[in-house]
Amino acid sequence: MSARPAYDRREDTSMKIGLVGLGKMGNNMRARLKKGGVDVVGYDTNPAVSDVPDYAALAAALPAPRAVWVMVPAGRITDSVIDELAKVLEPGDLVIDGGNSKFTDDEKHAVQLDAQGISFMDAGVSGGVWGLENGYGLMVGGSDEQVERMMPVFDALRPEGPREEGFVHAGPVGAGHYTKMVHNGIEYAIMQAYAEGYELLAASDRKIDVSGTFRAWQRGTVVRSWLLELMVRALDADPEFKDIDGYVDDSGEGRWTLEEAIEHAVPMPAISASIFARFVSRQEQSPAMKAVAALRNQFGGHAVKAAEVETAQQMHPTKR
Repeated sequence: MSARPAYDRREDTSMKIGLVGLGKMGNNMRARLKKGGVDVVGYDTNPAVSDVPDYAALAAALPAPRAVWVMVPAGRITDSVIDELAKVLEPGDLVIDGGNSKFTDDEKHAVQLDAQGISFMDAGVSGGVWGLENGYGLMVGGSDEQVERMMPVFDALRPEGPREEGFVHAGPVGAGHYTKMVHNGIEYAIMQAYAEGYELLAASDRKIDVSGTFRAWQRGTVVRSWLLELMVRALDADPEFKDIDGYVDDSGEGRWTLEEAIEHAVPMPAISASIFARFVSRQEQSPAMKAVAALRNQFGGHAVKAAEVETAQQMHPTKR
């Protein structure tokens, strides 16, 4: 897992990979991989974006040993995709789960595929809708051998610059999604802090230039970050967040982070408070929650429309 020399994307154009799931993230990842010299065969249930008609055709289009990256929603959908891949792949092939699966699911999928001689790797991916342009932060779990084999793919996806600043082989299977889980827990807390600061500035009777203040924080201050830049973009588009619904969903990783914190007796007051604050957003309109919703929309294209809010409410109902 030691740092390796930066990979030159021009060295190897022979890598070919399958990609299942061509939604917002998957389609952008396909484009970035191709730009990086990796040949991609994509499959999606939507024939308008799919390169092949089914899983059997996907497997037939890839040279052995095959590698297939899965980029679909966590849970039952990921389970079903891996079940289908297990039917068409062969010993020596590799499946990479790049979605937001729980690390315990990785262990289950690894055992399932290992019974057929198929390897498994998990990859936590950060970058949202901006990954195509900026690259994706990658946290992977798996064997040294498989990570080395897939390094051309990881190097094509990660941001430009030193590999160790955008990629980590975090550990064995499950470690990639575990580190991504903690990453998202931290993300919750940072966004909440910006949002609460926004609400206080906006509530002041001193006629503060709120948008200008956040913009001025982008250089020289200790709170500058990419999320701060996205906050400025959101404020430029809608300074009072009039067009943003204050409902904020949680993807599950924040909850898993707290479960692990409780299991290991690790205090997480900031992250836990940020998650509970999202529950407040489901009870009434909140300026701070509008700010969090705007930030999520900026970096990930997450739902802010009323109809999409209703869908999120059905997935995570609030008990009253």
